[in-house]
Amino acid sequence: MATLSIREYEHLAALSGGTLQVGQEPAVASQSVSITAGSVPSAAFNVRTKHIRVHTDAQCSIEFGTTPTATTTTCVLSAQQTEYFGVVPLMKVAVISVP
Repeated sequence: MATLSIREYEHLAALSGGTLQVGQEPAVASQSVSITAGSVPSAAFNVRTKHIRVHTDAQCSIEFGTTPTATTTTCVLSAQQTEYFGVVPLMKVAVISVP
């Protein structure tokens, strides 16, 4: 089954005074959402979450919000793609498969 893996972070890692686009471990929380033909929302992010890392093992689209609905034309991710996003605590991400 295809999965969108989500790691939640409060801070980004810093190196020599700069900021890298990687979450500072340990993560605040982790969750996985099944990628199906219908939009599936994640659980609400932790109250400390400000950044997330998503990794998908199948082509999909994602959408953010308090009650998000992903469509096949929103923020398309390729199979095996990893991305970081800034988010608002208690927000969710929804995912749907893209043929």
